[in-house]
Amino acid sequence: MADEPQTPLRLDSTAPVREDNPRADAEDDADEEMPRMVLTRRTMLALGLFVVSAVAFLYFVLPKIAGLDETWDRVRHGAPGWLLLAAGLELLSFGGYVMLFRTVFVRPGGGGKPIGWRVSYEITMAGVAATRLFAAAGAGGIALTAWALRRSGMERRIVACRMVAFLVILYAVYMAALVICGLGLRFKILEGSSPFPLTVLPAMLAGGVIVAMLLMTLVPGDFERRLVGWAGYGGRRARWLRRAAGVPASVASGVRTAIAILRSGDPRLLGAIAWWGFDIGVLWASFHAFGPAPPTAVLVMGYFVGMVANTLPLPGGVGAVDGGLIGCFIAFGVDSGLAVVAVLVYRAFAFWLPTLPGAIAYLQLRRRVGRWREPSVSPGVATV
Repeated sequence: MADEPQTPLRLDSTAPVREDNPRADAEDDADEEMPRMVLTRRTMLALGLFVVSAVAFLYFVLPKIAGLDETWDRVRHGAPGWLLLAAGLELLSFGGYVMLFRTVFVRPGGGGKPIGWRVSYEITMAGVAATRLFAAAGAGGIALTAWALRRSGMERRIVACRMVAFLVILYAVYMAALVICGLGLRFKILEGSSPFPLTVLPAMLAGGVIVAMLLMTLVPGDFERRLVGWAGYGGRRARWLRRAAGVPASVASGVRTAIAILRSGDPRLLGAIAWWGFDIGVLWASFHAFGPAPPTAVLVMGYFVGMVANTLPLPGGVGAVDGGLIGCFIAFGVDSGLAVVAVLVYRAFAFWLPTLPGAIAYLQLRRRVGRWREPSVSPGVATV
């Protein structure tokens, strides 16, 4: 099926485009530089000190403060088989992410150079490295992915639409898990303790997000043009309305596209479940390496609620996510010593394991995009 249904809604056409100069966006994309952090010596030193101090506190100071010296000795006696399984599950998680990326972005009608599996890997893993640097709920990875797709020749409006669709599909799993597990625990349908702030409240918030996204489909496909037409096509007010209408129009377009992709029944959509499911599996294996894992619903709920701390603007969520996960599991009644050890080992796999290949992919992507800019290079380069 086509990526965006050919209906009067014109899904991709609602994203903001310069109507006075339709070629301006393409020219800007050609000159756009790769997203990167401007790192001075002072910021690099501050960043390094923060990461080192956060890791030192979490891995050495916290166990002593909490009186977990004996429990921390479990790290030396952790079951290696479970730790190897955790590493394998983390790799499968990123495999699911790459599969979902291809499901959403490598579709008919996108334009630009063909994007093969290797390019998909480079873009997604480079996004991981960017997320580590820019933090704030993966904003760096989103910016880098959008940049790479625009540089491949995909139109800006299509990139915006499919990026929203990708995030909607990915986080639909997140929101659905909060609703199902939160209410399931509270009403004793699922096994485990059910503190109200960690079950019902997250479920209500997730349900609100789901309803809000569904309501976005009611935004007309020509919403931006209607507002601009109402204000008149010229003048400051029309320009302001065009900018203001661009966001809801793009979001509505992306949500409709996400629904269309979900209705297609493409089996590769399971990549969204694999991304979250296998990552939770890493946490599950980390618990088993040092003791009993909590009930499945508690594991899922603690994971997703604790991950909310990833929205804080800290590099890779270092410190915030670790503390959020540990606090959630302790609130669910999990042994504090086991929670500390399992979460820190999980974070070692989830944060550090993808960092080196992500940094390598970041450099590979820079070189590849440089070759894309050379007119003598065949488009077949991108199909590797």
